[in-house]
Amino acid sequence: QVRLVESGGGLVQAGESLRLSCAASGRTFNNYHIGWFRQAPGKEREFVAAIPWSAGDTYYGDSVKGRFTISRDTAKNTVFLQMNSLKPEDTAVYYCAANSGLVVAVTPNRYRYWGQGTQVTVSS
Repeated sequence: QVRLVESGGGLVQAGESLRLSCAASGRTFNNYHIGWFRQAPGKEREFVAAIPWSAGDTYYGDSVKGRFTISRDTAKNTVFLQMNSLKPEDTAVYYCAANSGLVVAVTPNRYRYWGQGTQVTVSS
C-alpha cells in the first residue's frame, strides 16, 4: 500500500526558507510522478510543483516559479520541496501526492495517492 508522509512544515517569517520532505513507501515508484499541492483555508487545492520519480523535467505553478525547487533522492525514496523567499500568501497546508504514469499531471484530481499534509505558516 502506498504511503506518503510529509514533514518539514512550520512557522517562519516572510523572506525565510523551509524545506519540505515527502517520504514514499509501499511500492517501487519508477513509473510514477510526485506532485506538491497546497490548500489555504477557503481556497481550492493549488498545484505547486511536480517531478517524475526517475528522470525528467520539473514543473512549477506560476506563483512559486523562481522561489521553490522540487527534487528527489530515489535512494531515500524521498521528494523535497525547497521553498525560498517565502511570502504570507504561501501559508497553506502542503500535500504531496503520487500517481502512475510518465506524463506529469498538474491537477489534483489526477493523483491517486495523498499524504496527510504539513502546515506552512508565513508571518509578515
